[in-house]
Amino acid sequence: MNPQAAPRGAGNRYSAEFGDRESSDTGAPIRVIVVEDHSLVREGTIQLLEKHPDIKVVGEAESAERALLLLDRLGPDVAIVDVSLPGMSGLSLAREATVRFPQVAIVILTAYDDYAYLDEALDIGVAGYLLKTASARELADAVRAAAGGVLVLARELASRVAARPQLGGGDTSVSLTPRQADVIALLAQGYSNKGIAAQLQLGLRTVESHVSTIIAKLGVTSRTEAALWAINHHVTGSSYGPGKGEN
Repeated sequence: MNPQAAPRGAGNRYSAEFGDRESSDTGAPIRVIVVEDHSLVREGTIQLLEKHPDIKVVGEAESAERALLLLDRLGPDVAIVDVSLPGMSGLSLAREATVRFPQVAIVILTAYDDYAYLDEALDIGVAGYLLKTASARELADAVRAAAGGVLVLARELASRVAARPQLGGGDTSVSLTPRQADVIALLAQGYSNKGIAAQLQLGLRTVESHVSTIIAKLGVTSRTEAALWAINHHVTGSSYGPGKGEN
């Protein structure tokens, strides 16, 4: 099970295979925190990541509440988060973190391959969603991809996103959440990702994730095609019908 990746906001649909990626233009290691309530899993994840010289684990947390403190204090590049946490869930943590710490890329690492969790995570604007069956290299590559602005999904999950209703004819059955509808409406008005972020008061990473998710859902190959779809289907924001009831 290999993850697939696509530049967030770029044209390809989760189709690029992982390869070796530079951690940053400066060569500084990618700073990571790991959020997992099971100590054996948490320690194992840390040990796997620390085998890579371009990745540095700077903190660990067993709960969402502790993770929020670390995000505030340490300012990591990437947070690896489990869905199932005591108290506040991993997805609730991701939702709060994308608002409070938009510079941090959130990668969900979970045993759940349920589409409802995936859809919620993508709506939040996470940088990745991987299963715990991922290999050590896949996990490290996912960290590098997320830090570089790339949305990462496990292969079978990416295929589910791509299998959603596709662009074509007068089809208006594509399911967009209210937030995605807001993003694509601004895209159709010619806003850049930075402009969309400012208009919706979202982090740039979150907007990039939304744009990549929208492109995959529509089955198009570029943000220009996505904008044309929005114009042709009269998408004006969160009042758009098919996804109206989603969060």
